[in-house]
Amino acid sequence: MQHSTQNNGLVTRSHGTGKDLVFLHGWGMNSGVFTEFSPLLSEEFTVTVVDLPGFGNNRNVVPDKYSVASLAEMIRPALPDNCVVAGWSLGGLVAQQLALSAPDKVTGLITIASSPRFVSANGWPGIDPAILSQFQKELGENFQKTLDRFLSIQAMGSETARQDVKKIKSSVTTYPDPSPDALAAALQLLSDEDLRPVIGQIRQPTLRIFGRLDSLVPKTAIDNICQLQPQSDAVVLSKASHAPFISHPQQTAGIIQRFMATRVQN
Repeated sequence: MQHSTQNNGLVTRSHGTGKDLVFLHGWGMNSGVFTEFSPLLSEEFTVTVVDLPGFGNNRNVVPDKYSVASLAEMIRPALPDNCVVAGWSLGGLVAQQLALSAPDKVTGLITIASSPRFVSANGWPGIDPAILSQFQKELGENFQKTLDRFLSIQAMGSETARQDVKKIKSSVTTYPDPSPDALAAALQLLSDEDLRPVIGQIRQPTLRIFGRLDSLVPKTAIDNICQLQPQSDAVVLSKASHAPFISHPQQTAGIIQRFMATRVQN
């Protein structure tokens, strides 16, 4: 049975029983993206999904300064005690920040197709800055068209790309559109934020799930990320792109279950 709660102005939704597992979504999305995936885990865990500030049911809750630190600060009071935080894409940036700034609440970290630094620069593989600039330009003209293009890039390479995009769109459109200000500010985060200097300080057990065909977090970045946090576990799904929990839900759920059972203390 699912129930909604409100904490610090943020709406969260939970279902299941067991250790708390919290999911944060990516840019332009909302927690609806986990609708089909979370039931694969809710028999073992209490799964909570959180719309990032400015998105979904939290579209009207936007911090004055939109940064990874301010998002983590807003979400922190809404986290259950002793939880594992799992962040997809942009949500993974926020999850990493929460592991650093809320170690009293976060006992484990999972990132899905995420990075401490999304944009490429000085030998660091990532998204071409020109692509992000183009997205920022297009965003002011047509949100839906920009989102569609972003979704197609996310699914690119996956054998089920068409179905993946369709699945994501049908899940997120049942929730309110994001705040235009938050949408633009969150896109800017993908260009600006850089947690590379600090992720080595994360002390919680960490699982990083990647898709080998991901063009937003390219496979050439995986070794670099693991070198910055050598104590983390990394799993690469050979046929997945940027949304492995959509294209390979059972496999992704199994990887998370094994991590929770072997690396995270109850």
